[in-house]
This record gives sequence, structure tokens and C-alpha cells, in this order.
Amino acid sequence: MRTNSVGNTLKHGGVEMNRIVRAGLAMALALGFVLVACAAGKAPKYVFLFIGDGMSVPQRMLAEEFSRKAGEGPLALNALPVQGMTRTCSADSLVTDSAAAATAMACGVKTRNGVLGLDVDGKSVPSCAVAAKAAGRKVGILTTVTLTHATPAGFYAHRAHRGDTEGIAKDLADSGFDFFAGGGLAVRTDAPYVYAAEKGYHIISNRTVFLALKSGCGKILTRFTNGPLSYALDRKTPDAEPSLAELTQKAIDVLSGDAGFFMMIEGGRIDWAGHANDAATNLRDVLALDEAVKVALAFLDRHPHDTLVVVTGDHETGGLSMGFADTGYALYMERLAHQTMSVGVFDGLFRKMLKEKPLATFQEVQPLVTRAFGLQFAPTPEKELAPLLLTAKEAEELQQAFAHDKRLFAAQTRENASYDGPKTYLLGGACRRILARKAGVGWTTGAHTALPVLTTAKGVCAEAFAGFYENTQIAHILRSFYTPVR
Repeated sequence: MRTNSVGNTLKHGGVEMNRIVRAGLAMALALGFVLVACAAGKAPKYVFLFIGDGMSVPQRMLAEEFSRKAGEGPLALNALPVQGMTRTCSADSLVTDSAAAATAMACGVKTRNGVLGLDVDGKSVPSCAVAAKAAGRKVGILTTVTLTHATPAGFYAHRAHRGDTEGIAKDLADSGFDFFAGGGLAVRTDAPYVYAAEKGYHIISNRTVFLALKSGCGKILTRFTNGPLSYALDRKTPDAEPSLAELTQKAIDVLSGDAGFFMMIEGGRIDWAGHANDAATNLRDVLALDEAVKVALAFLDRHPHDTLVVVTGDHETGGLSMGFADTGYALYMERLAHQTMSVGVFDGLFRKMLKEKPLATFQEVQPLVTRAFGLQFAPTPEKELAPLLLTAKEAEELQQAFAHDKRLFAAQTRENASYDGPKTYLLGGACRRILARKAGVGWTTGAHTALPVLTTAKGVCAEAFAGFYENTQIAHILRSFYTPVR
């Protein structure tokens, strides 16, 4: 009986394996036909590749439901007609980092975490952006974080360590790409900017000058800041920095022409907010990415036979969940609208307050907490604010965090002072945790997870992005547009 059972298991297992193999071959054959058709003259002339760093299905859906609650409707990036799931593991871990993920999506090879543009043997691998440039396309790299950060760097750099910022900045200038826009280079001196200028790049640090750029202006590198651009939630003075949608529109203005273009546009600060477990800030940056996608879709509407728009993520960050025990089966996305600034900005204002008034009391910081997160310390007649009333336990949690932060600040600013507690400020984090619980949002980690990401597409050859596939397949598809048929 045991032998027969094993035999039956093997038999059925063999049938199942054959089915899986046949399905895989069918998918590969179908994809092959798509790629051959694209390479045979039907490939898109204009390609937009949007990457939400740290954006998987939970981040898309948190922003989607928030947008619907606000009366703004569904997200454009979720409504694209072709949808696929993308596996994100690196060569040495089920949980990838952004460098390995960018290398996979840009160059088509799996590599180790922390490595940019090199395979597991350390061999340099050209990206699909390099292939586009070699084929005569204009190339633009856009991001809301630093231009030397892992995701943008994966399209032009070849470095064994993603932290080699100076080397990555040199690779950027040596790439010859036409348009770099976003944060700065995150370098210690001006030397990399000088080198880029020597390579023919015009360094733009003013939003007004940037928005006035026109086709034929030459190679562009922005320096609105040496670091990342602000979170979308914190952009109170739009004159200082352009939005991701404005970056995208200006790239279109500058790069459009008979040559065509390839653009990689990254919503990079989605990931940073995920690491901070800051739900309200996270979803605002997803919405900002969606606004940029709308700009690309408007271009596609004007050039329907020549344009491809793809939206994906490099990995998931934070283990975001939509559902929390305290709220049962209910979600209250609208409560996140009461947060008016990121935790980082709140921390800065709080420390400024302590600097100006070292003996500040918990009661004196409460107005700042309410302004930043909407949390209420006393009953309010406003119906929409009533659910944000703190319980006694929650108020105690905030008071303890305040006491810790006050002691930590004193230890950091007063001579001969010391503090043995945690060396990070806790009040802002406690506020965003309480607000998230009241909204029904949870997090499992402050790091990345192994969740696959959703990839959506519309336009010429969009059907190539359907199915379930490795992130390396994205690079293979994109590179096929620039590879002659043999």
C-alpha cells in the first residue's frame, strides 16, 4: 500500500509538474511572441517606467482607499489595464534591498544585496537605460530622493557597494544620460557637481529656472538640495522644490522629439516613510507618484501608438497591513487626513521647542501634537475629531515618550549631562502609532519584506507585463525594445 501510495503520489506529482512546465512554456512562448513583435518595429518610442520604492499591493491600496474616502476616486496607477505580479528576491536573500532590486529591473540579473550594476561574479552589466541611449533614445532619470540613491543608481552605476556615493556620482556624470532630476547627489563636497559640469551638465538649483527649461537646453542635473526632496505631506512651500509630477512634465518637455525617450521615475520617499512606519506620509507619496503617472498617461493619450507606461515597485517596506485588532473589521482611512506633517518634521519642531524652552511641560507640547497628528487631549464638539480623542492609556504613552525625549534632549545639549535610555526621540513615533491604530493600519517591521509587488501597464507592448514573473523580466522586456532582431 505504501509503495502504491508513493507511486500514485509520484504519478500525480509528475502530472502536476508537467502541467506547470507546460504552463511555463506557454507563458514564455507568448511572451516571446510579444517581444518579437515589439522588436520587429512595433516597440514603443516613448517609455515611462515608474517605480514606487517600497510600494507593493498594501501601499497601493492604502492610498487607493484614502483617495476614495476623500472623494478623489481610484488611483490611475491601479487602473492600468495590464496587471502582473513580480517576485523581488535578490541573489542572496528572499528579502531584497533596493540596490539588488534596481539591478534586476534595470540590468536583468539577480545580484547580492547592496550591489549596483554588477552580477554575482562582479561583472559589469549594462542597463536597459544604457541600451536605450545606445539606440539613440533620450534618457531621463527622476526621483524624489537623492540621485545617487540605490534605485536611480541601478540604471547607470556599477559599484560593489551602494554606499560608494562619490563613485556613483562619477558614474552618473559618465553615463551621458540627458536628464537627471530630483534630490541632490548626497556628496560631501562640490567636486562631483564640478565634474558633472565638466562633462557638459547644466546644474539647476532653482525651481523657476527648472520649470522654464525647453527642448534643446542640453544635459540637465538638478540640485534643489544635496539630499532628498521633501515628503509630499511636507511640501508647504512649492516654490522651493518641484513635485514629482512637475519633474515628469518637464522631462517630457525637454526629452520629447523624433528620437524618443526612456524615463525611469521613482517615488523614492514611499520607502523612507515605510521604514518610519508613517502611514499618512507614506500614502501621500503614493498619491504624488500617481499624479506623475497621470502626466504620463496624458502624454500616452496624445501619442497612443508610440507610448508605454509601466508602474511597479522594487519591494515592500514595513509589512503594512490594512486591518487592526482595535478596530475590528473596520478601516478609517479618513482619520489619517488629520496628520499634517511627517514624523521627521514633527521631531524637528519638537526639538526646536525644547531648545527655546528646556523646561517645557507635557501640557505645553500638546497643541503641537494636535496640530501635527489631530490627536485630541480633551473632548471636542467636532464630530470628525471625536474618534481622535486619546484614551487615558494613550495619553500616558505620549507623556512617557515626552519625558524620555526631554531627558534625551537635555543630555545631548547640556554639558556633563548623560542619559542611559534609548538614544532616539520617541514622541513623534508614539503619535503616529496611535493615529495608525485609530485608522486601522498596522505594520510588522521597520525593514523590507519578501512580498511580491504589483506591476501595471498601459500602451504599446503593455501585454508583456502580464503574469507572474521575476523582476529581472522587466529589464529583459525593456531591453528588447532597443535590440535589433537577428
